[in-house]
Amino acid sequence: MTAHAPKNVFLSMKNRKLDSLTALPELSEAVEDISISQGIQAAYNYLLRAEVIFNLRKPSLAVYDHAFHFIGGAQKYGLTLISALQDQFDITIIANQEVRHEDFSDWYDLDLSKCKIKVIKLPFFEERKAFHLDPAFITHDVKNPFHLISQESGHYDVFVNNSMNEMVYPLSHISVLICHFPERRPQSYFYADQYTYVICNSRYTAEWIEKKWKFTPHQHLYPPVDMESAETGFPKKKNILSVARFEPEGTKRQREMIETFMKLNREWPEIVTGWTFILAGGSNPNNPYLSKLEETIAENPDQNIELKINVPITELKSLYQESTIFWHLCGLTHEDPGEIEHFGMTTVEAMQNKMVPIVYDGGGLREIVDHGLNGFRVQSKAELLEWTITLFRDQTLVQKLSQSAQEKARTYARKKFEGRVKVFFDEILKRMTSPDVFKT
Repeated sequence: MTAHAPKNVFLSMKNRKLDSLTALPELSEAVEDISISQGIQAAYNYLLRAEVIFNLRKPSLAVYDHAFHFIGGAQKYGLTLISALQDQFDITIIANQEVRHEDFSDWYDLDLSKCKIKVIKLPFFEERKAFHLDPAFITHDVKNPFHLISQESGHYDVFVNNSMNEMVYPLSHISVLICHFPERRPQSYFYADQYTYVICNSRYTAEWIEKKWKFTPHQHLYPPVDMESAETGFPKKKNILSVARFEPEGTKRQREMIETFMKLNREWPEIVTGWTFILAGGSNPNNPYLSKLEETIAENPDQNIELKINVPITELKSLYQESTIFWHLCGLTHEDPGEIEHFGMTTVEAMQNKMVPIVYDGGGLREIVDHGLNGFRVQSKAELLEWTITLFRDQTLVQKLSQSAQEKARTYARKKFEGRVKVFFDEILKRMTSPDVFKT
């Protein structure tokens, strides 16, 4: 059999209507040839593809993230992608810890009931009772625990790795790595360059993929943000809001923002009167960083500082609608480019609700906030204070910037994201189902 025989099999039979591939004796010969020349997985992928080409089933798609079990912007990205594709594909959500459809609904207001959830426990992390499955723990002298996910990926037509976890080797016919930031340089178990496509979430991430991984991502797709309310005219309160995960390492800089607000109370009591600082976000259980923040606030009960942990989407929407100023300092005093905000979904969510953002001047936030036009970018706590006081004193400026912020934020609307996702995956389906472009 020649190298092009599998292609000719499809071309010669593409108009047949079949109930089973067993009706294609030519296919057996093609599969045997591929198995010998390329291996069992390639032959299996060939058969999977044949089932889709002959309309015996819907194409299957799996989306994996080792952090699907808690709230996060990257996870919302992957799950919104799933939501846009669940009519086209038979979708399986792969997680490493227990999570329910109801959780996705509560956290992100997404109905993914058409999708299956498959939980694959990883013994390496189970033995350590780890809630946060950090790939950085895996060194060259440790057996790759994510090999179980690699094996699972071979059961689907399309495998999407949403976790920017470069330690998962893709076995599916078509594979997609969504990189929110290349956190580690190529080392043991580095497979990012083995994916058919690599998608990045911002220009900042794209630059660092090229610097760290030495290749150019195939597609730039900004995250989906859908926090703008259909209703208008919500009265704004004197609230400063920050929304970010309470990372155990403190990379979102909630402590520094609390210190800044406490300084406001001490040194400018006449203008901060009536203002409240609210910090909302998700957290792992037994988080020492969050515990320390709670202690600080408890020791200073007169500071008007509130913590909102793991709040449902309905409460988060209300916080956005009611608040006036948004603070985000992720990246302040960073030593690693990965500690800067890679994009900044919560900043866009705030802007969609006419909040004026004051954010760290770096990373993906530079792509969102245009200094002086729809918010401010700062590089120190002193600058954060300066621009916050400016807004306290100038309500006309607040109104002007809040309107501009909402207009800019609409650039990242969920509908636009879903439209781009569908176009991208339509091209994948064409590649997968067209006999004319089949490659052995």
